[in-house]
Order: sequence, then structure tokens, then C-alpha cells
Amino acid sequence: MKSKIQKAIQATYLSIFGNLILAIAKGITGVFGNSYALVADAIESLTDVFSSALVLFGIKYSTRPADSNHPYGHGRAETLVTFLVVGFLLISASFIAYESIANIQTPHETPEHYTLIVLAVIIVTKEIFYRIVSKKGKELNSSSLKADAWHHRSDAITSLMAFIGISIAILMGPGYETADDWAALFASFFIVYNAYLIFRPALGEILDEHLYDDMINEIRRISEQVEGVEGTEKCFVRKTGMSYLVDLHLLVNGDLSVTEGHEISHAAKDKLMEEMPELANILIHIEPIHL
Repeated sequence: MKSKIQKAIQATYLSIFGNLILAIAKGITGVFGNSYALVADAIESLTDVFSSALVLFGIKYSTRPADSNHPYGHGRAETLVTFLVVGFLLISASFIAYESIANIQTPHETPEHYTLIVLAVIIVTKEIFYRIVSKKGKELNSSSLKADAWHHRSDAITSLMAFIGISIAILMGPGYETADDWAALFASFFIVYNAYLIFRPALGEILDEHLYDDMINEIRRISEQVEGVEGTEKCFVRKTGMSYLVDLHLLVNGDLSVTEGHEISHAAKDKLMEEMPELANILIHIEPIHL
């Protein structure tokens, strides 16, 4: 069975090579098909290649084991990479908006009909990429992969807007040559909105925001199945990379010895790590109660 890191790396390589091939296809079609929107879209896809390369670096770095300088591991590197990907999205949106406004003011020919065929293929391909990478992001609990998936979805939306704009330009004829540029301008605002949707949960992760009620309930349920555990008190969860760190207070009989309490805490930790493999480490504190 493939490890999380292998699956994440495979999904990222799909993004890198997929974006590179589509960028070339968009650029060639845009230049010869008189579509400035497609040319801008091609350049945006090139930025996607670099952002996916960043995701690849972040995934590899974040899965390094803990060391003396990083006792909690390197997982937060993935969240930092997510912020960089958001930055690339904003840069892409700004570039598309700038080029669209410039092209709207520049007279140019109506795009060729065959650009619609190329765009249709690109839209379908990008949506497939989005679904594949998004599924892997959710499966592996990777914020950077989820951000990379939204890059594909944003690209698909940009291409869809260009498809609509070019269709209007072709159907309506002279005077509507800039319809695809107006469509690209509209898409740039949608990309900014998507960037916010990616940024907000990543910000919550790096600030250790309380986001994991369901997981905490599951941790409490499993812990209370361990012999000697009378209940749970505090339980804090924070995400690091694709895994979680847990601080847990267990309630045990105050008449037990320190050794017995220690053994109960180890039993609880072992059970939790076995049943919840997404947990990277659990720090357990024993709270004595008098029955």
C-alpha cells in the first residue's frame, strides 16, 4: 500500500506535467487563434507549474522526521507553502485582470473557431485534474494539495470564461472581439475569491484554531475504552502537515500508584495511535480523581 507521501508526490507530479502541457497548448492556440485571453491563460498555467513545484517541495520537507531543532517535526512547512500557493493565485488573478483590461482597449481580430475546441478540451482536462488532486488532498489531509487542486479549478473557470467570451465574439461578430477579454477579467475576480477560500483554513491551521470537534470526540471515545481510564478532561488538537498532535488529560483513580497511572497513559496512547493513524503524537497528562 502506498504511503501518504508517495500518493501526495504522485498527485503533485500530475499537476506539474499537466500544467506544463496545457500551458504550451494554450499559448500556441492563443497566438495563432487571435485569442489574448488564451495567451494570458497560458502564462497563468506556467505560474501553476511553479506553484505545484512549491507544493512538491513543501510535501517532501514537511514529512521530514522530528529532530533536535524541530521536536514537533516539519509539518508546518506545508501550511507555509499553502500561503505561497495563495500568493501565486493572487499574482495570476492580477496578471489576468491587467492583461484583460489592456486587451479590451486594444483593437484585435475575432478569435478563430477552433479555439473553442481547444478550450473545451482544456476545461474538461482541468476539471478532471481538480477532482483527482482534490480527492488526494482530502484523503491525505494535505492543505497544500487542496490549494493546488483549486489552482486547477481556477484554471478551468478561466478557460470556461474564455470559452463563453469567444463564443459571444464569434456569434455576435464585429464589435464583440473583446468579449473573451471581458470574460477573463470576470474570471480573475473569481480566482481571488478562491484564493481566500484556500487561505482561511490554512490560517486557522498555523494559528492552532479550534477546528476539530469530531476528532476530539473520537479521541475521548477511544480513550474511555481503555481499562483504568475514568474519563477525559482537556483535549487539544493541532494540525501539522498531514498529521495531528494531541494534548490529552485523562482522569484515573487517585489511589493508583504513579507506575499504574503511567501504564494506563501508555495503554491509551497505544490504542489511539493504532485506531487513529492520522495522529503523529499524543502527549497525555494524568489527572487523579477520588472515586
